[in-house]
Amino acid sequence: MAIVFVLIALLVVAVLVTGNWYVWRRLFRDTTKGPGAVRRAGAVVIAGGWALAVGALVAERGGAPFRLQQVLAWPGFLWLALALYLLLAVLAGELVRPVLRRILERRAGTAEAAPAPARPEPIPAGRGAGRGPSGATGGETDGDDAAADDGATGPQEAPAAPSRRLFVSRVVGGAAAAAAVGTVGYGTYGVLRGPQVKRVTVPLARLPRAAHGYRIAVVSDIHLGPVLGRGFAQKVVDTINSTQPDLIAVVGDLVDGSVKDLGPAAAPLAQLRARHGSFFVTGNHEYFSGAEQWVEEVRRLGLNPLENARTELPHFDLAGVNDVAGEDEGQGPDYAKALGDRDRARACVLLAHQPVQIHDAVDHGVDLQLSGHTHGGQLFPGNLVAGLANPTLAGLDRYGDTQLYVSRGAGAWGPPTRVGAPSDITVIELASKQA
Repeated sequence: MAIVFVLIALLVVAVLVTGNWYVWRRLFRDTTKGPGAVRRAGAVVIAGGWALAVGALVAERGGAPFRLQQVLAWPGFLWLALALYLLLAVLAGELVRPVLRRILERRAGTAEAAPAPARPEPIPAGRGAGRGPSGATGGETDGDDAAADDGATGPQEAPAAPSRRLFVSRVVGGAAAAAAVGTVGYGTYGVLRGPQVKRVTVPLARLPRAAHGYRIAVVSDIHLGPVLGRGFAQKVVDTINSTQPDLIAVVGDLVDGSVKDLGPAAAPLAQLRARHGSFFVTGNHEYFSGAEQWVEEVRRLGLNPLENARTELPHFDLAGVNDVAGEDEGQGPDYAKALGDRDRARACVLLAHQPVQIHDAVDHGVDLQLSGHTHGGQLFPGNLVAGLANPTLAGLDRYGDTQLYVSRGAGAWGPPTRVGAPSDITVIELASKQA
């Protein structure tokens, strides 16, 4: 097992080194005429970016002083996103490079094939256009005059221009860098601006007519930490309250850090307001951050933790199970405890952080499971990987008689950036088929 781990680690390192060398080559080596300050600066930027990224990851997981985590997190995590899109951009540039070179070659060939305009012969002063005794025209000059004229009017030598290959490399490299920076910048702005509200109607067969139109605000993956802090939490709370929900469901991955470091950042959660209260279940990141302490903290802030538990609301049951990451601490999901003795005639909504928990929900006759965890992939093409690891990546899906809704989440983990997977807070409006 150890040998397999070492081989995988070596493969990952080899891929990273090769990819970064390729980016350096296309952006710095191929765009310069020879060794110099630009190439050295490029190597420093790439190596330094990865050093900051590794430092940020180690500091966060290793429990380094929170101030140090904050200092490293912004540049380190943003570099991860920028490195990804620099690589994708220079790969895309390989498709453009031969096309641009061919266009330039055709233009150069056309210019060389065109006949040069005739140069008028100068007429020396004092000589007419008439014929001399020998029959020669006055436009003819002797050799000394022609040589003198050539010396006086000949073209000056032009400065050497970059080669065609160098020009193409500079154009493609510059465009790739601009595209990567623009993509990361826009994706970061989208996260810091705060999540947008989505509204989804979900019909439930066992929901009574009196509960038709019941609104549940679903928020997941806020990921308060060294990057997203109290100001971001306040935006999330204000957005949720603006929807005036009947119930609020916080379905895991609230934090990336200890209560000691992030307690002040989470404080705005005390302002959440809903007719039937706010409920919370753990996500995998809570178990990296001290789940027991966070359960007590959210309870202190006025949320109701559902630790493998169920509460009976006026028209349906609301249940919650711990995240599967809690199994390592003996605190994993217990569906029998949460759902085993319930009245199956009543509709049931289950809060469970990971979509993979849907199969147990189906076995226990749950009507609707609300989840997060996937971030919708967060950074394209991460959606392709996340889609393979989860039964549903985002949105509403059906598994037998059970429906599953997966939120893309409100925040972001690692880079505070989303590309192709905008953040959201979803208002689920329950619909009764009897209405």
